Amino acid sequence: MPASRSTGEARKGDTPCRNCWKNWRRSGSTFDIPGKTRRLNELDRELSDPDLWNNAGRARQVTQEAGSLRRVVDGYKTLQSDADGLNEMLEIASDEEREMLAEEQASIQTRVDDLYRETLFTMKHADAPAIVRVKSGAGGTESQDWAGMLARMFMRWAERRGYKVDLLDEQAGEQAGVLSAEFIIRGEKAYGMLAPEHGVHRLVRVSPFDANNRRHTSFASVDVVPEVPEEEINIHIPDSDLRRDVFRSQGAGGQGVNTTDSAVRLTHIPTGIAVASQVTRSQIKNHEIALQILKQRLYDIEMRKREEEEAKARGEQKKIEWGSQIRSYVLDKQYVKDHRTGVMKHNPDDVLDGDLDDLMWAGLEWMAGKRAAEDAGDEE
Repeated sequence: MPASRSTGEARKGDTPCRNCWKNWRRSGSTFDIPGKTRRLNELDRELSDPDLWNNAGRARQVTQEAGSLRRVVDGYKTLQSDADGLNEMLEIASDEEREMLAEEQASIQTRVDDLYRETLFTMKHADAPAIVRVKSGAGGTESQDWAGMLARMFMRWAERRGYKVDLLDEQAGEQAGVLSAEFIIRGEKAYGMLAPEHGVHRLVRVSPFDANNRRHTSFASVDVVPEVPEEEINIHIPDSDLRRDVFRSQGAGGQGVNTTDSAVRLTHIPTGIAVASQVTRSQIKNHEIALQILKQRLYDIEMRKREEEEAKARGEQKKIEWGSQIRSYVLDKQYVKDHRTGVMKHNPDDVLDGDLDDLMWAGLEWMAGKRAAEDAGDEE
């Protein structure tokens, strides 16, 4: 990925338009403008078919994919024209004129970086809201406290971006933290940004709950799925497959406390998946919300199963990634390390307060590279 630089930060002697742009154009495996153009033409033909609009789910999917590809393809062409024009000016510019063009060079670099990032959203439903579930692992209070810290970290990240967070369910830990927390984050490319966070997160620290000040290791899982449009899911769950439990919502107390048994937990008996909602004071609405989230999770399981079957058909030996440790937060040594990308941050307090963008972008690069490698395997 081209090194990110804000406007006005071009280095002396550096010619971002000339050097970085040429390098960027050579990286066809990630950008693949001809391939994206071919795919966009296919989608445009499908969009011109009147029968498409009889299927609202497919029409939405095609429209979103076409819009995303069009932003990249059109953005690339505009950037190519602007960068080539600027390079021609730089070839004949005096030193004084080059200084005057520095701001435009920095602007081109920023646009290159932004367009590059747009290409990283290779997963389906990147534009959808993200349903995030954080669950504590074995380890009692220490693990529950860690799960609570993770849930807060993602909520703080969302707040920093101006995204909306709806808490669906939270089961408090015995002494601290949470057994589990589930919430929806809504905002621009919420699922796309959060997709790399799916997996097991590891905490190493001197435990505040240990009177002997010993070092403890704790684990918590983060499950991220997109909020897919209901008409696209098309999953029917028989009543006989559901167990429904009603309980009192856990409010903050005072006048706003919910004094009725309106919270609903649905358990899908065949899979054991349990989903709860205590968002509203209406038991009926909470039931509807919980049922919709349950369908989202079953849909995600089915999609992952299909991907695994396709991988087997290609003869791949894919490692099982769910349950694998993706990142370690080592507080007593002051670092956070992502084990997939190798990125390290030496400000764990800031990371836990929602400063996740660098880790997320690196994770998206890793996912895009993995996807590109799999697609290349399909073409062989």
